[in-house]
Amino acid sequence: MTQHPLRLPDFRLLFIGRTVSTLGDAVVPAALAIAITRATGSSGALALVLGCAMVPRLLLLPLGGVAGDRFNPRVVALATDLIRALAQLAVGVELTAGQPRLAHIAVAEAVGGIASAFAMPTATPLVAATVPGVQRMRANALLASAGNAARLGGPALAGVLVYTAGAGWAFVLDGASFMASAALLTRLTVRHIPGERRPLLADLALGWDEVRSRDWYWTSLIGHAVWNGASAVLLTLGPLIAAQRLGGDGVWIAMTQAAAGGVLMGSLIAGRVRPKRPVLVANLGLALYALPLLALATAAPAAVTVAGYALAMTGLGFLNPVWQTVVQQQFPAGVLARVTSYDWLLSLAAAPLGYVLAPLASHAWGSSAPLAVTAVLVALTCAGTAAVPGVRRIGQGAMREADPCGEREVSAEGASLTAPGRS
Repeated sequence: MTQHPLRLPDFRLLFIGRTVSTLGDAVVPAALAIAITRATGSSGALALVLGCAMVPRLLLLPLGGVAGDRFNPRVVALATDLIRALAQLAVGVELTAGQPRLAHIAVAEAVGGIASAFAMPTATPLVAATVPGVQRMRANALLASAGNAARLGGPALAGVLVYTAGAGWAFVLDGASFMASAALLTRLTVRHIPGERRPLLADLALGWDEVRSRDWYWTSLIGHAVWNGASAVLLTLGPLIAAQRLGGDGVWIAMTQAAAGGVLMGSLIAGRVRPKRPVLVANLGLALYALPLLALATAAPAAVTVAGYALAMTGLGFLNPVWQTVVQQQFPAGVLARVTSYDWLLSLAAAPLGYVLAPLASHAWGSSAPLAVTAVLVALTCAGTAAVPGVRRIGQGAMREADPCGEREVSAEGASLTAPGRS
């Protein structure tokens, strides 16, 4: 019988740090939206701040992957936690001091976005470096479940802070959570064996070669990217449809709460269920996102729409830890951060596209058309991976085998936040 992952001292530190920092991060979106709209009365100002965080994160992700493989991932994660702590504390001070200046907040969020680009690729290698292969599925499921539970309670905590102490204290809390995570990382033991030094472009190319050499990986990423674009379409058009055609704003609130519960349930299921074809089953679970898209497109009853959204997000909750475990087992340790960065890059790039195209398509053809088309695309690309030999070939052994470069769990070169959090 294998040892529980939380009995491993290094993983326990990583688990506590990631859970605390995810809870801190979960309060920020609602607090930021309220703070900026209160201060400026402009949705454009909020879009500007969000863009300042998103754009540098997107552009620098490949460089973050190279850094995560070249240097000890613990050091990279620690440094970025400290930088993000300072950035969030700066926003908190700006908001609590009165008369917040939009430019200062935008700059602080841009700094946080840059740091996030280097932090995100370290998550997968850090788990691989602290947990033996046979225990990684359970470890990833634990991280996902704790992170999802934190995100479930984050908005409520944000509301309490905003309406009692003020929105600025939500950012102070987030900054403190990053400081706590950094403090725990200082006690983490992750051996790092430097690989062969190459020019930057050569390192980037090597990571991409690893991605495209595995048909199960790059074809799944296409499905995952379409899923993220579809999610942006739903999040853009869904609230108005819920308010106007399904019974009011309360329906959208019910959908978001059901979605959060679904993600948590999916991650809990992933910790207990071991399908014979994990990548195939996980991708088929993502295809369930067509259900809420079709429900909104046809103005199905509110109960059906809420249930469909919960089921779809259960598929996402199941995929995340399964996907991370398979990636940790199937890729050489020295390229994990780069491979993860390309995964994030594709996913993040698809979401802004959905946000831009959804309102344009809705204005031209009505909201039902883009939702229905997106539902078909999600179903085809995610379920269509079943036709890929590599997707069908990846079996249970992929979630418990040793790393392909040998037993290197504790010496993982470049060892790695969907964080499973801090994304």
